[in-house]
Amino acid sequence: MKLLQIQDNGHGIRTEDLPLVCERFTTSKLKVYEDLSTIQTYGFRGEALASISHVSHLSITTKQADSECAYKASYSDGKLVPAKPGGSCEPEPCAGNNGTILVAEDLFYNIPSRKSALKNSRDEYNRIFEVASRYAIHNPGVAFTCRKIGAPKADLNTLQGATATTNIRQIFGAKVASSLVDIDHSDNHYDFCFKGLVSSASHEMHKSVFLLFINHRLVDHTPIKRAVESLYTSVLPKASRPFVYLDLQIKPENVDVNVHPTKREVRFLNEDTIVAAIVDCIHKALMSTSSSKTIALQSVPDIDARTGLNRDVSTLSSLSSTGTDPSLSFSMATPTLTPVKSLNKTGSLVSRSSLLPSCTPPASTSSLPKTPVNKAVRTDYKTLTLESFSFGASPSIRRNLVQSTIESDFSMSPTKSAPRREPLRVSPSHANRGVESNALALPDRSDVTSKGPALSTDLLENTAPLLS
Repeated sequence: MKLLQIQDNGHGIRTEDLPLVCERFTTSKLKVYEDLSTIQTYGFRGEALASISHVSHLSITTKQADSECAYKASYSDGKLVPAKPGGSCEPEPCAGNNGTILVAEDLFYNIPSRKSALKNSRDEYNRIFEVASRYAIHNPGVAFTCRKIGAPKADLNTLQGATATTNIRQIFGAKVASSLVDIDHSDNHYDFCFKGLVSSASHEMHKSVFLLFINHRLVDHTPIKRAVESLYTSVLPKASRPFVYLDLQIKPENVDVNVHPTKREVRFLNEDTIVAAIVDCIHKALMSTSSSKTIALQSVPDIDARTGLNRDVSTLSSLSSTGTDPSLSFSMATPTLTPVKSLNKTGSLVSRSSLLPSCTPPASTSSLPKTPVNKAVRTDYKTLTLESFSFGASPSIRRNLVQSTIESDFSMSPTKSAPRREPLRVSPSHANRGVESNALALPDRSDVTSKGPALSTDLLENTAPLLS
């Protein structure tokens, strides 16, 4: 906000034109009226310099190749003003190189409300850097440098004669530049052509980058952007976004550059045809290139908690779009202790061990350590039943029963005793209810006693409360 300087080494401005540079409706792009429909030059739009001279202290230093020295002029409200109070308004000769230097100081010094609406200097500098970097990609034959005042080095420094891919590598990184695909297309019937660089199917980036130049001007065009992003939706992963750089050349008579106040967006004739041609060209480029991916997994030894053996699960697989599945082999040293069965297509049970032929059981299972009771985890509803927790037995008997059941569970013995089924137990709370008591009537105690001590003991234990 304090000082903004733009410098080039171009042709410079003629000395006799300096009084007209910041006037309203002044431009150097037109020689005749018909040139309005065929503008293809760079430079500020009509009143940019006039607007800047109204809100800052603007000075211009310029020199042409055939001039003996440079000339410096100061402006305020579109008019020439003296550089110092009491001086002359005419441009002063000074030392300088070929080209032009524009310096705008104290931006919005006379409009406090407009200055307060600006963001901090970092955000404003990022916007300047974004515009400069995009024009550097579009003009690989020109060297661009962008540096923040006070910074030790430039944030943008492209070389003269570098390619567009080299500039993309410097600005966006080598990962983006290595995944780019060239596109090129021309149509003589509708008088348009385009070329550019787009990301391939193996590209992975979380932020979308869309650079569109129409007749060498950085613009936005919503239909083209939406169509290209829709194409990449079916190609890239869900979290990835494309990188698209497109240089579109259209006949100037077919482009309307005045549909947006800042000329940020444009409209042109045969819009649907051009958009369809761009999407079709990008689609063919993506299909013609290989979209294979190589994923390298780091080899990390995994120690089994029970066997103490290492499991190496590292693999290097290549996933391609040709439909061929790579053969993956995993070397695992942990067997499945409990046989797991599943249904095949015919409906019959198939052992899981037949589905995993690569899993190799250990040579001996007698050395497996016993799992403590407090750390045992029940993984199968058949391994540990409630009958092992005998509520009528003493705590020592219950502990022995649970321990023996767990030990038999982790042993490799194929035979197990069938669980003992006991009659249905009715809790006292349900027995007191009228409906349940009528539906589930217990036999008389005298009848139970007469049938023998064994039966009476079982029923008495069954009708006792579950928790004392």
